[in-house]
Amino acid sequence: MDYKEAGVDIKAGEALVQWLKCQPRKLFFPDHLVSGVGGFASLFRCHFPQMKSPCLVSATDGVGTKLKLAVEWRGYAAVAQDVVAMCVNDLLCTGATPLYFLDYYATGKLELETAKEFLTGVLSACEEAECDLIGGETAEMPGIYVSGDFDCAGFAVGIVDEPHIKGPHRVEAGDQILAFPSVGFHSNGFSLLRKLFERDMEEWKETLLKPTALYVKPVKKLLKAFNKEVKALAHITGGGLDNILRVLPHGVKASLWDWTWPSCFVEAQKRSGLSREEICRILNCGLGMVVVVQKKKAQEIQIFMQEEGYHLLQVGEVVEAENDSSPSWEFV
Repeated sequence: MDYKEAGVDIKAGEALVQWLKCQPRKLFFPDHLVSGVGGFASLFRCHFPQMKSPCLVSATDGVGTKLKLAVEWRGYAAVAQDVVAMCVNDLLCTGATPLYFLDYYATGKLELETAKEFLTGVLSACEEAECDLIGGETAEMPGIYVSGDFDCAGFAVGIVDEPHIKGPHRVEAGDQILAFPSVGFHSNGFSLLRKLFERDMEEWKETLLKPTALYVKPVKKLLKAFNKEVKALAHITGGGLDNILRVLPHGVKASLWDWTWPSCFVEAQKRSGLSREEICRILNCGLGMVVVVQKKKAQEIQIFMQEEGYHLLQVGEVVEAENDSSPSWEFV
């Protein structure tokens, strides 16, 4: 018995790597990339003389049980964007610029066309996120995954000048809470969503598979124009609006106002029977990336982003809490 008979096709893996190396792509940091796909490790020259104290920022994430839908409905390109977005959007929350991305793709049997469809989606998402795909790993693991199933994860690195790092240390009472809208469910809550929509999945599959929005371009425009006025950013992923608490200091809370929920979230809440607060701790409910900004610049920021073609919702404000309590949020 050889390795292929045992379930691992080395030639298929090699063919996939060669295919990927031949794919046309735009490099966003060609002067920094020393070596990329195909080696034992990728090399990226860390030279940023325009920064006083450059800090590398790293993030890793996966797609979760949304993968079950991707397998059933062949939504490989969608979850490819998901895995890129989940990582690079997290980098943005520090004020960082994404530099490069690596992917991990594991399956029980390597189907070349499926893997190519996935990697094509990764390449497209990296281009939209203005970062370089510089490496990754494809693992064929018979006996671990059943036929047709796969898993994927991503790893991204960005750069930020230390004096410009965003976060709770900048936030104070009076700051305004804005948000870039989500485009759907993104990549979280699918263990619940698959149950809620299992009876009419065919009708809802397109909505459920819609990929996570990439916020790199609008956030870069925002930070270039209003770096000092932007205090913190929160990517609304697993845990829903509780992610806002990660960018609030002790002694304050987020006072949230009403916003119009996309119809898919209204339907999900109706089917679940959960309260507004409960569902908002699971799903993003229409908010993709929250931005905490200086109060006196909030309206100017909204107008600027509208002129750039991006919509920013005004969804609340930071207010003082009783005593020096842990951060919290509430609807008012």
